[in-house]
Amino acid sequence: MPEITRFAPSPNGVLHLGHAYSAIRAHDLAGANGAFLLRIEDIDGERSRVDLASGFRADLAWLGLAWAEVPQQSARLDSYRAAAERLRGEGLLYPCTCTRAQIAQAAGTIGADGPVYPGTCRNGVTDPSAPAAWRLDVAEGLRRTGPLTWHDALAGEQQARPDLLGDVVLVRKDAATPASYHLAATLDDAADGVTLVTRGLDLFAATHVHRLLQALLDLPVPRWHHHGLLAEADGRKLAKRRGSPALSDLRHAGEDGPALAADLRAGRFPAGLHLARSVGCYS
Repeated sequence: MPEITRFAPSPNGVLHLGHAYSAIRAHDLAGANGAFLLRIEDIDGERSRVDLASGFRADLAWLGLAWAEVPQQSARLDSYRAAAERLRGEGLLYPCTCTRAQIAQAAGTIGADGPVYPGTCRNGVTDPSAPAAWRLDVAEGLRRTGPLTWHDALAGEQQARPDLLGDVVLVRKDAATPASYHLAATLDDAADGVTLVTRGLDLFAATHVHRLLQALLDLPVPRWHHHGLLAEADGRKLAKRRGSPALSDLRHAGEDGPALAADLRAGRFPAGLHLARSVGCYS
């Protein structure tokens, strides 16, 4: 059946082959009568570079993909604020002034996003003079919603376990980055009518939190498709921060974009790369 899918890159670095694989999967899963959306997630503070978005569009066109563009995240700030205010008014958010170092020292568990927040500030801000982020009280949220499930096209039915990530930040301390990925992406997918959220396995655990947010904010519940990630020989996924080969470099070198897309679809990857299907490969 036709699906509405999306590719949602952040303009804090150029796209690489891993992004190409993800975009192609989302594009193809939309089906001939569906819709493939492009959403620019540009609220990563000073790391977001406006000039990179035009390169993203050029890269997708070079691969032979067609898309419909929806508003970028910087145009949706009011919706993030409204959702945060609703959750705050319902007693589901609390302020947190802990630093990363404090969390790392106090955390007893390491989750998919790193040290799991131990709840230090849940019963009151420890440092009233410091900037505060706002965290979701996951236990209270689950108490109100009851058990939740979500469906992944590859892994099947899942019991929602947002507790595995702890009380995640929904509103950051930094005013230049007003909403966390968890809040913004969940609201955006609902606003854009996405029916199949297609993204990499490295975000599988985040979906537990997103399912809880959907229940708390009365949002529609899509299905998910968490695909494997292109990885290097040592098992590490391709990443902007490690300088993985840029699509723009291949494009400017005159390589055949549609031929590359065909190879990625067929599982023919450049030498030294493979498709990793285990979340454990990315720790």
